[in-house]
Amino acid sequence: MAMVNDLTGIMVNDKAESSIYYVRRTIEINGERFECLELSPKTLLGRPLNEYEARYSPSRLYVVGNIPIPLPVPRVSVVGTREPSNEGIEFAKRLAENLVREKVIVVSGLARGIDTVAHRTALERGGETIAVLGTPINVFYPPENRELQLKLMREHMVISQFSLGSPVARKNFVIRNRTMALLSDATVIVEAGERTGVISQAWESIRLGRPLFVTSVVESRNSSWLHELKRYGAEVLSDPDSLDDLLDLLPWTRPQELLEQLLRLP
Repeated sequence: MAMVNDLTGIMVNDKAESSIYYVRRTIEINGERFECLELSPKTLLGRPLNEYEARYSPSRLYVVGNIPIPLPVPRVSVVGTREPSNEGIEFAKRLAENLVREKVIVVSGLARGIDTVAHRTALERGGETIAVLGTPINVFYPPENRELQLKLMREHMVISQFSLGSPVARKNFVIRNRTMALLSDATVIVEAGERTGVISQAWESIRLGRPLFVTSVVESRNSSWLHELKRYGAEVLSDPDSLDDLLDLLPWTRPQELLEQLLRLP
């Protein structure tokens, strides 16, 4: 399943920033056997966390899938309401299509609505997609996304910070949103109402210094929280077919690869 480069056995680092380690085990989910990696965010990202990232970072993540580790870049979260309008659905589809065309990994939370549209569109267009769960990795929520989650576990990637057997709680989805912001190079909120859980990911993206975009669908709703986010740097993405402003802010080479390239310069 997930490939871990240059790692064997278990590694532990006693520094507070984030332990580097992984544990590989086989788990059974829905009658299928999956290889699950238990590792630190530092290992998953392939770099140390800065002080802002480390503040709310989970100590460990549970990962099932086929995308290489450390994760390739760039990765963009496409998130939004569980009850989208036709306009929001169409925007999410076109956005995900264009991200895939640009070789961007589509990250989302496997929730109903915009999240599901983002994952399914990435699959349909032959792209890569990562689901970050608010439940343990062996729990299917929402239940109707069982087959989608299993497909991502077989062919793409599913990540959770909640251990097998831990209880499912509403607050965990807010915690998950923070982790999704950490694992993404940028976040796009496609559609959201006045009271929305994605606002936690929006503020975490800003706190981490990650690019945050809200679409023209959000702007048309004139939500009170949008004005505050724009004050702190959120930008409006008006056209899902015109992504230059977003793409220009993304990293296209992982830090270690960039360092290696620089060291090879004459």
